[in-house]
Amino acid sequence: MNRNYTAFCAAMLAFAILLVFCGSFWSDDRSFSLAEENVVKTVYLTFDDGPSDRVTPKVLDVLKEENVKATFFIIGKQAETRKYILEREKREGHTVAVHSYSHVYSQIYSSPADLLKDIDKCNEVIKDATGNYSKVYRFPGGSFGLSERLKNAVEEHGLRYVDWNASTRDAEILGATPYQLYREAVATAAGADNVVLLAHDSTTKTATAEALKSIIRHFKDNGYVFKSF
Repeated sequence: MNRNYTAFCAAMLAFAILLVFCGSFWSDDRSFSLAEENVVKTVYLTFDDGPSDRVTPKVLDVLKEENVKATFFIIGKQAETRKYILEREKREGHTVAVHSYSHVYSQIYSSPADLLKDIDKCNEVIKDATGNYSKVYRFPGGSFGLSERLKNAVEEHGLRYVDWNASTRDAEILGATPYQLYREAVATAAGADNVVLLAHDSTTKTATAEALKSIIRHFKDNGYVFKSF
């Protein structure tokens, strides 16, 4: 009886030690997992040069299906006869932002005054369609290499300008397939926790709309949160 009791106590002691060891193991592993989960990866889908009757509605359909918000940098001249598209973008929770009214570089970049005139003209179209002026701007071609005078003029005018660090390259690869655009989006965004992805929704960019679902699924599968500006 005493030997059995002693054996039982020894077995219970060994089990308790095992529990402590396993508890510390799982505790450490869980801490590591939580630390990994605390890294918030974000992706901003941005579309330039729209709206178009042919492509923009298809882009919006995919975004709605995937429950993802995006930012549309519009060309005012094109939007004047397509305000219903801007209305839909706003209604479905996307950001409608200024890209340009004319998109003619020689005009808008000739001086800060001409740049701001172009911005304001585009913003009037946005205001008329959505009820609000935009405070977000993208320089045609990006701000890369532009003079500080132009950049400062935009900021002093009360707008935030946004560039990009990844791209579908749909404005560079002629005749690109949806898979090529998907592959470029993935490759150019690789390793970035904060992605601003450049794409276009002008009338020739049907492949972009076709690639969009795969692009979104890639970022979802890799733990990214989607945001708009």
